Amino acid sequence: MHYILALDQGTTSSRGILFDKEGQPLYTAQKEITQFYPRPGWVEHDPAEIWESQIETAKEVMEKAGITSKDIAAIGITNQRETTILWDKRNGKPVSNAIVWQCRRTAAYCDELKEKGLESKIREKTGLPVDAYFSATKIRWILEKVPKARTLAKEGNLLFGTVDTWLIWKLTNGQVHATDCSNASRTMLFDIHKCQWDVELLEALDIPFSILPEIRQSSGNFGSTNLFGAPILISGVAGDQQAALFGQACFHTGMAKNTYGTGCFLLMNTGERAVVSSHGLITTIAWRIGGKVTYALEGSIFVAGATIQWLRDELGLITSAEQTQEICTSISDTNGVYLVPAFVGLGAPYWNSDTKGLLTGLTRGANRNHIVRAAIESMAYQTHDVLNAMLQDANLTLTELRADGGAAANDFLMQFQSDITGTRVLRPSSLETTALGAAYLAGLAVGYWPDIHDIQKNGNVSRIYEPSMKKEVIQEKTTAWKSAVSQALHQ
Repeated sequence: MHYILALDQGTTSSRGILFDKEGQPLYTAQKEITQFYPRPGWVEHDPAEIWESQIETAKEVMEKAGITSKDIAAIGITNQRETTILWDKRNGKPVSNAIVWQCRRTAAYCDELKEKGLESKIREKTGLPVDAYFSATKIRWILEKVPKARTLAKEGNLLFGTVDTWLIWKLTNGQVHATDCSNASRTMLFDIHKCQWDVELLEALDIPFSILPEIRQSSGNFGSTNLFGAPILISGVAGDQQAALFGQACFHTGMAKNTYGTGCFLLMNTGERAVVSSHGLITTIAWRIGGKVTYALEGSIFVAGATIQWLRDELGLITSAEQTQEICTSISDTNGVYLVPAFVGLGAPYWNSDTKGLLTGLTRGANRNHIVRAAIESMAYQTHDVLNAMLQDANLTLTELRADGGAAANDFLMQFQSDITGTRVLRPSSLETTALGAAYLAGLAVGYWPDIHDIQKNGNVSRIYEPSMKKEVIQEKTTAWKSAVSQALHQ
């Protein structure tokens, strides 16, 4: 069996990727999925489209490679996290659209939980702040607002899943209703210390235990699928950011990666220690393998690459993401312009869902190029904020930051990131680290890779960016950025 098939179900698209033993993505297929915005702040996906697009990419990538299911050793799944789907287990039909992680409709529920004094208990058990970002309040919203949902739950016919669970259930023809620890740790219902669903939190949110999936290890047996011919074992599952941490081979305490995707996600491996954050970060499970849990600190930035889409689609300042690098390098600075892209509030380390975006420092000399560069620099500044918080929480020093995701292809951004953090930045030869992490987890379970040492031999660094900015310039720029954030928070 020559390949591992990774199914990478993201916020904007579904992809199928075939990896070989060197960890190289040999064949890729991708299909965009529709974004629905029924009301301001609401974001939805069609679960049927998620499934259909994902199965189409899997079949397409196999056709491109000219292979059959017998050539695939295992399937790994990685997915957009927190996105919530509830369906009727008798016929597999979702009771509503999926509520996407970005959706803010349940902010009022979160306020209720805080008013009840549950915030510290939730943080202690789950490692998460009370926020609409996570799955719990999305589940409650569907149970309360979709008429048939609560009835189906009482009858024992309702199932909940994050996207991984939905895909597993569909792939196994309804035989397996399961998730892994990394995805479960993003629901705000999971005790990350005991690795089990928390009954007290379920009662507090009036969510029945019966709808929840079984918890399994990130690398292990999730059943098999017959949809491609001969059975293929599904043996690796992880939420997208944890998968990227694994794909970047951040296997040891203190290693960190940042994914520049729709949002920006910085994770640091903290080993067997669940570090409690005092700086607005998330304590999460990175993965569970061989009965051993590895934890991570995470800073979730809600808007990163989405800023580039905004420049293109809403402002018309660019026609493609690739243009941004040329524009940024054509000028020496932003001419005092700063963009705080709080389009759906601010994530770590601020966690303020009411904040709106802010463009500040505009003068008569400001032009399109300055705004574009300010947008690109905002990714690096937000990362700098999260990284500082992370290092203080973990009491660690960082020697390097591993970067991946679409925007990591931007040389200007990577160099500016290195400069503003004073840390060298490593970009992998393949930016497909999220899918690669899922492939590694699946391959380890079936012996495709004997152990993590075998994975580390692959190596995956194409370029290293070294910091070169003077300290006084860093200080000046970061002070101006913090002022802009303060303005956004208090507008």
